[in-house]
Amino acid sequence: MKVVNAVYPPPEQAMAFFSAAEDGPFVMVNLLKFKPKAEYEDGSNSHLTGAEAYALYGEGVRQLVEARGGRIRFSGRVTSLMIGEVEELWDAVALAEYPSLAAFREMAMSEDMGKIDHHRRAGLAGQLNIRTKAAPGFE
Repeated sequence: MKVVNAVYPPPEQAMAFFSAAEDGPFVMVNLLKFKPKAEYEDGSNSHLTGAEAYALYGEGVRQLVEARGGRIRFSGRVTSLMIGEVEELWDAVALAEYPSLAAFREMAMSEDMGKIDHHRRAGLAGQLNIRTKAAPGFE
C-alpha cells in the first residue's frame, strides 16, 4: 500500500471529491503530520511549533464546522501503532462530522476558511483526509 501525505489535493482529486453525489452526513478522518516548527510565509510566529500553528487553525475550523451543523467528534495525539506498518506515524487524528457534502464544500470555499488557512499551511507537513459513512446502527 502506498501512502502519500499532502497538504492540498491535486485539482482532479478535489474535483472528483466535490462532484460526488450528495448522500447526507459523513465523518472525515484526518490523519495529520506536523512540521517541527511553524513556517509562516511572512516569517511571523516563528516561536510556534507546527502543532501549535495547526491548533490555531483547528479552533477556527471547529467554529466553521459547528456553524454549519457539524461537530468535531474527536481530536487527539497519535501515541503508538499496534497493527500494520508505516514508514512514519501521523502526529494526530481528528474526526469531523459534517451534515452534508454541500456543507463541507461551502465551509472549504468560505471567506472565513481563507482567513485561517495560513495557520494550516504554516503547521501542516501533510495529511490524509478519509471520508467515511456510518455503518447501520452507528448513525
